[in-house]
Amino acid sequence: MNIIVVLGHPTKGSFNHAIADTVAFKLRENGHEVTYHDLYTEKFDPLLLGEEIPKNAELDPNIEKHCKEIRDADGIIIIHPNWWGQPPAILKGYIDRIIRAGVAYEFLEGDNGEGVPNGLLKAETAIVFNTSNTPEKRELDVFGDPLETIWKNCIFDLCGVKNFYRKMYGVIVTSSTNERQLWLEDVEKTVDKYFPPEK
Repeated sequence: MNIIVVLGHPTKGSFNHAIADTVAFKLRENGHEVTYHDLYTEKFDPLLLGEEIPKNAELDPNIEKHCKEIRDADGIIIIHPNWWGQPPAILKGYIDRIIRAGVAYEFLEGDNGEGVPNGLLKAETAIVFNTSNTPEKRELDVFGDPLETIWKNCIFDLCGVKNFYRKMYGVIVTSSTNERQLWLEDVEKTVDKYFPPEK
């Protein structure tokens, strides 16, 4: 299978990078082809300009390449920290520019854009790994877990990816080396479950 892995974290050596490295290693160990993007290292431009919004817009070749990769992916894995209940701006810009009409979704004939889109993504499964410095109970009780809503309901479900799993690891800032190792083992198990070894 062809799996796309997208990382949105600015700091080399972060636990997000450790998650992404673990994901990519395990996928390759299981015989999958990996398309890997570290958005900060690649200096991905998150700015969506007005002329790029129309479905038939002429796109920058790099954006075209990203669109083709997400369109052709058999699976998608996203890794990012929880910043104010949202992905970092660079990853939000990736969504704005790549998860676009004609690539990830379309509106059916007679629908002027006010209805529910028809999903176009080929991927059957998407996984999102998050890190947070907010305890899980507080995240749920006070904030209502906005990242679950964003990724599951507002993005992947509408783009046709029905098999979705998200895991939040934390509290990162006070975590021990042993806790982080156990979390990375959990990442490996999750990858094995959703993208097992090729036969």
